[in-house]
Amino acid sequence: MFTDTAVLVERNLITVRRIPTLLVSATVQPLMFVFLFAYVFGATLGGGQYREFLMAGIFTQTMLFNSAFTTVGLANDLSDGIVDRLRSLPMSRLAVITGRVVSDMVLGVVGLAVMVVCGLLIGWRIRGSAIDALIAFALLLVFAFAMAWVGAVTGLAARNVEVAQSIGFLWMFPVTFLSSAFISAASLPGPLRAIAEWNPVTAVATASRELFGNAAPPDFPEPAGWPADHALVYALGWCGVVLAVCVPLSLWLYRRSARR
Repeated sequence: MFTDTAVLVERNLITVRRIPTLLVSATVQPLMFVFLFAYVFGATLGGGQYREFLMAGIFTQTMLFNSAFTTVGLANDLSDGIVDRLRSLPMSRLAVITGRVVSDMVLGVVGLAVMVVCGLLIGWRIRGSAIDALIAFALLLVFAFAMAWVGAVTGLAARNVEVAQSIGFLWMFPVTFLSSAFISAASLPGPLRAIAEWNPVTAVATASRELFGNAAPPDFPEPAGWPADHALVYALGWCGVVLAVCVPLSLWLYRRSARR
């Protein structure tokens, strides 16, 4: 399985080398969000301190949106008949999906590196220890890995690339923006506040901020409740649940695609 996965990772990365616009889209979109929120909205939300608060949310959003590459990539392979050719070979079924997930994780690492450089340029700094920062980056990559499997399920369930793109963004946008990625969840009203507080994006963003040592602007309400007090544990728990559900589900969808 590991050998087959390595072969498919190489194949997918060669595709990126031949179509470099894929790499551009993995980096330009997050940069647009950084400048939009940091300078358009940030001027009224705390200036420089808000920019430090913002970056953990941008990192989390970038890792979540990276799952769209897995969704579209698998849907495209299904439409083009690549999956049918791979299924005819004596190779691991899991490797077909894992190869796509791992290659898209490489794009995610590149995008995260670009975001770190961009954050440093606009004034973001790591205020915590080096160990805590490494734990934060590791958490973001674990989250990206889990979300990539959600993208794999979406791509295998869709019948074509257009449907895959629509379904992918249909769940990514509300999950991202109904959270504390860009604002404090405590500032939202009623049921929206409860949803945002238990949102895994909130947990990942909150845990990353704590590990980076980035404080919220003074006028932001302090988050409260179990998810906020145990953000790292809650985030890792969510990632574990997502993987436990999506890995076997993606394999089942892969087998079902043979009967279409």
